[in-house]
Amino acid sequence: MELGEDGDDRIEEPGAGEDMGCRVLDDLQPMLKMILYEFHLSDEQLLDIMDRFSKEMVKGLDKQTSSTAVLKMLPTFVQSIPDGSESGDLLALELGDSTICVMRVKVAEDGVRSLKIQSKVYPIMETLEQGTGNELFDYVAECLGDFMGSQGIKDKRLPMGISFPFPCRHTRLDEGILISWTKRFKATGVQGVNVVNMLRKSIEKQKDYMVDVLALVNDTVGVMMGCGFEDSFCEIGLIIGTGTNACYMEEMSHIDMIESDEGQMCINTEWGAFGDNGTLEDIRTEFDREIDSGSLNPGKQLFEKMISGMYMGELVRLILVKLVQKGILFKGQTTPELLTNGTIETKHIISIDKPRVGLYNAREMLSDLGMENASGEECLALQHICGVVSLRSASLCAATLGAILNRLKENRKQPQLRTTVGVDGNVYKKNRLHMIVRRLVPSCEVRFLLSEDGSGKGAAIVTAVAYR
Repeated sequence: MELGEDGDDRIEEPGAGEDMGCRVLDDLQPMLKMILYEFHLSDEQLLDIMDRFSKEMVKGLDKQTSSTAVLKMLPTFVQSIPDGSESGDLLALELGDSTICVMRVKVAEDGVRSLKIQSKVYPIMETLEQGTGNELFDYVAECLGDFMGSQGIKDKRLPMGISFPFPCRHTRLDEGILISWTKRFKATGVQGVNVVNMLRKSIEKQKDYMVDVLALVNDTVGVMMGCGFEDSFCEIGLIIGTGTNACYMEEMSHIDMIESDEGQMCINTEWGAFGDNGTLEDIRTEFDREIDSGSLNPGKQLFEKMISGMYMGELVRLILVKLVQKGILFKGQTTPELLTNGTIETKHIISIDKPRVGLYNAREMLSDLGMENASGEECLALQHICGVVSLRSASLCAATLGAILNRLKENRKQPQLRTTVGVDGNVYKKNRLHMIVRRLVPSCEVRFLLSEDGSGKGAAIVTAVAYR
């Protein structure tokens, strides 16, 4: 599904250089305006962030500096997007933030370019996310076996691809050494280990089915390849959901870690770590620092903590708490719900940051937080806070994406670039991101294509390419 400029969630944007407080009623308290102004990023700042990101990309690609670079720029060993010749009966396994999705993907049956997908989703308990790696992968293998049993294919040995949303160092397509867990995962005994081998050993324990694991890909690569099946211009994968990351097709001659200079290879930027070396300290707010200090990984994934869905709700809650404690909102009266970590989620931000129904949703959420008598102005203030946090997220995402677009344009030595970005994630705002990207990189004609089946479909496509 292509995402154009029309849609039912159109957002009016501040123009270049305008104060992000322009949509707030003039009579709102000065303290509210001052706090929200900290989230304001001018186009000049965003262009500067683009430049900083570009320099970090170069460090990550250079063999001499890659070991200390915050952007790991990991080679994925995916060297081409789909060309239409892929076919086969394949399995895909997508490890998500709190779920496992197992898919059976039939590619190009009867000589027709098509995809037929059957899938089943299994929950991942928090005890598994933070238990041992062996327990986690044993559970993944059990889910895979259950799905194959439901499909009646335990007697078949099918090729399989895995979408794995954590930074891994590859030496080939079917090997990935976990560098570090991100988001909520902390399973022990996995970092520094080949996760494909761990899964293979867990599959062997099942004893009643076999699969051939041909590919392990980052979820951004899965998004890019899945969208690439529909659009051959797709050469960037972007995820902006619970976490955030991006990948793109880089010239082999620019990848120091790979000896060959021929062709291209997809690079997993692992951009969530942008800023871990202090390069974003001038734009981080007191609320960003509070979220980081209370996280499972303080000092890590600082860019992700500024823009992704796992943290946006908490940003809004912390802003509200400060405004209440200063006596600016709700007559200075807090509630246990407002003071509880995690009571505001990304889904609330998305529902409030909408025209027409946003103010109604704001009042509903405030009621859930124990503030049943919120005034219209207070509902408007909450809507504006959600809009400002969301707009900063889109702005920072547009800046880093703009740096990747400029790099693709420079690689081709062309004044104009036409390309497609495959996108997945519930934080993605079509009009908002489009508008900012157009302002920052006017020389790039960009189509955004929403991934309809997640990254698992792309993992199957990568497997089909490898199988081919």
